[in-house]
Amino acid sequence: MKTGFDPIIYLEEQTQYIAERVKAYDKLYLEFGGKLYDKHAKRVLPGFDEKAKVQVLQRLADQLEVLICIYSGDIERRKLRGDLNITYDMEVMRLIDELRENGLQVNSVVITRYEDFPATNTFINKLERRAIKVYKHTATKDYPAAVEVIVSDEGYGHNPYIETTRPIVVVTGPGAGSGKMATCLSQLYHEYKRGIAAGYSKYETFPIWNLPLKHPVNVAYEAATVDLKDINMLDYFHMEAYGQMAVNYNRDLETFPLLKRIIEKITGKESFYKSPTDMGVNRCGFGIFDDAVVQEAARQEIIRRYFRVGCDFKKGNLDQDALDRMQLIMDDMALKPEDRKVVLPARARAQRLRDEEPDGEGLNAVAIELPDGTMVTGKSSGLMDAAASALLNAAKVLAHIDDGMHLISPVVLSPIQRLKFNLTGQVNNALNAQEVLIALSISAATNPMAQVALEKMLLLDGCQAHSAAILGDDDERIYRELGIDMTCEPVFASNSLFYEM
Repeated sequence: MKTGFDPIIYLEEQTQYIAERVKAYDKLYLEFGGKLYDKHAKRVLPGFDEKAKVQVLQRLADQLEVLICIYSGDIERRKLRGDLNITYDMEVMRLIDELRENGLQVNSVVITRYEDFPATNTFINKLERRAIKVYKHTATKDYPAAVEVIVSDEGYGHNPYIETTRPIVVVTGPGAGSGKMATCLSQLYHEYKRGIAAGYSKYETFPIWNLPLKHPVNVAYEAATVDLKDINMLDYFHMEAYGQMAVNYNRDLETFPLLKRIIEKITGKESFYKSPTDMGVNRCGFGIFDDAVVQEAARQEIIRRYFRVGCDFKKGNLDQDALDRMQLIMDDMALKPEDRKVVLPARARAQRLRDEEPDGEGLNAVAIELPDGTMVTGKSSGLMDAAASALLNAAKVLAHIDDGMHLISPVVLSPIQRLKFNLTGQVNNALNAQEVLIALSISAATNPMAQVALEKMLLLDGCQAHSAAILGDDDERIYRELGIDMTCEPVFASNSLFYEM
C-alpha cells in the first residue's frame, strides 16, 4: 500500500507542541477528541499509526493523568459506539483498561449532567466497587445564557472539585456530547479559586486546520460525522486575527465567543486565544508528504462512509437527514459507489447466485480485494454464509491451495451446525465467519494446509471487502478484527424480520 503520511514527524511535532503549550500554565486541561486508537486517521492518512495518539500521551505519561467523562443520558438510553457496537458505559470501562495497559494514569470518571436515573446509578456502583473514583456534575445553571451565573458558585462552583496532581489533565470520553469541555471549564473555575493558573486546549485530529476546506481528508471528516451534523467551515476568527485561512467546524465556531468570555471571566484577564484554531494542538497536517495518495485514500473513505450510513439508515439507527447529507457529500465530491473496486465483483457474484436460485432465501456474496489486487469472492450456502466463504477462499489464494481442497473436515463442521440448530432453533444454521475460523483453528491441529491458511489470514489486514447485503454483527466484527475494511449494500439478504443487527 502506498503511504503519504510520516508518523515519526507527526509524533515529534505533536508531542513538542503539547509540551510547549503546557509551559504557559501551572496546569493544562487538554480536551481529547476522537478515538484513542484512530482507525479513521489510519484509513485517510496512509502511513498514520492508529496508536499515534497513545504514543503521544505515553511520551508525556509522567506529566499527565486522565479524566473520563460520560453523559448520564447516554447511559440511560444505552447509546452505542457504532464501530465496536458496545454501549457508552461499556466503552468507558474498556477505555480505562486500555489506558492502564498503556501505562497511563486514570484519575476518575465524571458523570456529566447527572440525573438520578437507575442505569446511571448502577453504572456508578460498578465503578466504585472496582475502586474507581466517580464524580457527579450536574447541568450548569443558566448555560449558555448568563456568563455571570455560569462562572459562579451557583454554576461551575456547584460541581465537586476533582483532585488532580499532574500538570497535564487529559479529559476524554466515549464519544461526542460526553461533557468534556464543560468538565474542563468547571475545573478551571475551581483551580483559579485555589490560586492555580490553569489553561484549556483541544487535541482533535480532524478537520485538519491547514488543509483546504474541500480537501478530501476534511470532507471525509464530515462524512464520518453526518449524524452529528458537523460542517467544516473557514475559521473567520482566525482570518480576522491573523489574515490566515484555517479550517474548523461549525460547533467550535459557534461556541468560541461564549467559550472565550467564560475563560476570560474565570481568569480575570483577556484570553490570548484569538480563534478556535488557536485552542487546538493539531500538527497532523505537517505529517503529509504525498498529498495525492492521501486524497485518494480519503475519497475511498467517503465511499465507505456512504455505504455505512445507508446500512445504518436501513437498520433504523439514522434519520433521513443523515442519509440525504451523505448523498450530497458524494455528489459534491463527484463520487459513485462503483468507484470502490470491490463493489462490482460482489454485486455480480450475488446476481449470478440469484439467477441460479431464483427462489432462494438469504442469498449473498462477498468480494475481497487481496494485497496484490486479486479479487476473491465467496457465496452463501447451506454450510456457511458469504462472509465465511470469502475468508476461506481468500486464505486459499494467499496460501496457493487448490480451490477444490477442503480446509475443514465435515467431521468438524457438522457437530457445530447441529449445536447451533439445537441452541437457536433456526432453520438456517449456516456457519458465520467466527464459527468457521474456530473450526479452521481446530482443523489446523491435524491438517497442515489448514494451519497455513490460518496463518495467511494475517495478510488480510488492510484489505478491502464488500458484501451484497447487510452482514450480521459477528461477521462485521471478525472482518474488523482482521483489519479488513468492509462495506455492505444497504439491503437485507433475508425477508425475515428477525435479522442479526
